[in-house]
Amino acid sequence: MFSKTRVTENRPQQPASSDSEPAPAPAAPAERSSSETLPTAPARAPSAPSVLSSDLKVTGNIRTEGDIQIEGTVEGDIRAHQLVIGNSATIKGEIVGDEVVVHGRVVGRVRGLKVRLTATARVEGDIIHKTIAIESGAHFEGSVQRQEDPLASAGTKKLAPPSAG
Repeated sequence: MFSKTRVTENRPQQPASSDSEPAPAPAAPAERSSSETLPTAPARAPSAPSVLSSDLKVTGNIRTEGDIQIEGTVEGDIRAHQLVIGNSATIKGEIVGDEVVVHGRVVGRVRGLKVRLTATARVEGDIIHKTIAIESGAHFEGSVQRQEDPLASAGTKKLAPPSAG
């Protein structure tokens, strides 16, 4: 499927329709390729995820429209398109993403369309999801709630809050 797309993109550039324009070719194909690239591939698809290494400690919130992989420590909320919590990572705060994969430790709420806890995951908090997968060996302490759109439920506070009175 990749070669078909690339072959299709290469064929319009190779035909003799622009044979008389070899000198202006760099300007013309650049305009064509940018107009062809925008509809076929979103900006975040070709970019690699941002990585926070294991020796990095962040205090504060992180927000991105792209993908992020965290190996270090974050004390604050994280919002991303795709979020991977690495084996050495510790998160203290809420994490929100379209796709959330947890290999490390999370203390706080997890909200995502797809949530996956791997065998090395340790989660202490509530999980609000559309689909969830919990591998054998994962440690989870909290509640799980399925919602059709868990990302829109920002108003949902902690599940079953204790009544002080």
